Amino acid sequence: MLADKKVVVFGGSGFLGSYVADELTRRGCRVVVADTNSSNYLLENQQFIECDIMDYEKIKEIVFDADIVYNFVAIANLDEAIHKPIKAMNINVMGHLNILEACKEAKSIQRVVYASSAYALSEEGSFYGISKQTSEKLTEEYFQRYGLKHTVIRYGSLYGERASHNNYIYNLLYDAIHSGELHYKGDGEDLREYIHAADAAKLSVNILEDKQYENEYIILTGIEKLKRIDLLTMINEIMQNSLNIKQIDDDNMGHYKITPYSFHPTVAKKLVANPYIDLGQGLLECIQEIHNDIK
Repeated sequence: MLADKKVVVFGGSGFLGSYVADELTRRGCRVVVADTNSSNYLLENQQFIECDIMDYEKIKEIVFDADIVYNFVAIANLDEAIHKPIKAMNINVMGHLNILEACKEAKSIQRVVYASSAYALSEEGSFYGISKQTSEKLTEEYFQRYGLKHTVIRYGSLYGERASHNNYIYNLLYDAIHSGELHYKGDGEDLREYIHAADAAKLSVNILEDKQYENEYIILTGIEKLKRIDLLTMINEIMQNSLNIKQIDDDNMGHYKITPYSFHPTVAKKLVANPYIDLGQGLLECIQEIHNDIK
């Protein structure tokens, strides 16, 4: 079904985007990675096109004859979005609007897949959550008015070896290796369902092979709930209990404690990976990758 389809992945050089680009290639797609920087993980049979999603004309040129378009471009770091709201709105909202408009004009697009967040319908998440909710509504409106088919994926807490300083677990592991300390804000009792980006990528491509996910909202998270303090304890045990776990602030501003949902959200179907990458094994591989980078 996917073989030989042209798929454009905006943000395909990034953390999750690069995993999705690879998964699409494995399934026989003609993958175009559109990003401001070339990917360190670009495969030989993937095409890279330099593109800023604020450049509408360039986007039009790239998606002209595409079948599927993914958008992973965003100010994804919650704290950065909180402190840089104009930048967050420009990239997360106006950039996505450029992609939607270009896809509408292209006529060939079978589906747009938008990478949203669990914060999209939450009172938490500040400007980041607002930007994701707005882009979800824009995606929905383009279907209602122009028939542009879509799938919105609300991703939970991702981790993986390709992560950078925009990723929470990466920063934890990086600081643990460099400083011997694990810092946390709040009481450490907040719950998360971590999922490896490789597992999330497979599910993100599976949705293309089933029409039931057209014009739907999907939730992608891990299957095990873990308290933040338990995650820190797990990392400490992996590092042979050599780390100092320290609370640095009583407040964890903008972050949810148990669930991000504060309103009645658009009904979303939850997909889970089976089989999936075990969190402990995944953390070990992340630690090894950071060690390799240091060397």
